[in-house]
Amino acid sequence: MGGTSSEREVSLASGKNIADALSSLGKYRVVSVDLTEESLASLPKNTDVVYIALHGGWGENGGVQSALDQLKIPYTGPGAAASRIAMDKLKTKLVLEMHNLPTARWDLAHPDTPQSPLPLPVVVKPPCDGSSVGISKVAKVEDWPRALAAAFACQPSDKPVLVEEFIPGREFTVAVVGGEAWPVIEIVAKNGWYGYEEKYTSQETEYPFLEDGALSAKLQDLAVSATKAVGCRGVTRVDFRVSPLGRAYVLELNTSPGFTSHSLVPKAGIKTGLTFAQVCERILLSARHD
Repeated sequence: MGGTSSEREVSLASGKNIADALSSLGKYRVVSVDLTEESLASLPKNTDVVYIALHGGWGENGGVQSALDQLKIPYTGPGAAASRIAMDKLKTKLVLEMHNLPTARWDLAHPDTPQSPLPLPVVVKPPCDGSSVGISKVAKVEDWPRALAAAFACQPSDKPVLVEEFIPGREFTVAVVGGEAWPVIEIVAKNGWYGYEEKYTSQETEYPFLEDGALSAKLQDLAVSATKAVGCRGVTRVDFRVSPLGRAYVLELNTSPGFTSHSLVPKAGIKTGLTFAQVCERILLSARHD
């Protein structure tokens, strides 16, 4: 847990919750490892399995996965190749389109791009960050420079940022664990925008389970298809927007989803009848290496 990315604090919270939960089962000797560099030098010798609670950066871009593959130590979540794709929203878009899976229209922007390449409203995103860091919605022309600056503040200026059509409607998320889609959760954020504050600090964001059976089945099928297209295993959370006409769009795949008090994978697992600790154990037992 921990790591060096912009999501370090969220990762520390997730890691503590997971470690406490697995310890409570009385079956495992759990050691919390706070990574402060992109290295496994602090990993205890004779480690049997690694539960990855790192978010962003080396923890999700295939780096730690590759390092663990070399050591032949099983770990939770997707392998290195799938992690590299899912962490990069541009690569994810290309893979989704290649498999004819629905995703919002998109384009690229550079620091000197004078205006949005797509009709407003749009969402501007750094392609390789998570937890909504650096993401902005642009509804008015005058919002464009600020959104562009916020995105490039999170990444090198020589790499483009993603500009995505804003899909009006509702937002949902589906956890896929061991190839099985768990119950669908709707994300109802204040003012219709689910940013960093709404994810981690706001008490006003609501997370009801979707009761519409037909829409649930459609989103679960798409979630499983998206994880297969990218090559994910273990645990992945797939985020969606659904338009007022009922068309679903895959937004992104999260290969190391959060386990904080606001997190949705454990919430979905608990809905299936598992305890929080059992959700963590289910994911632990899916650990593999390449």
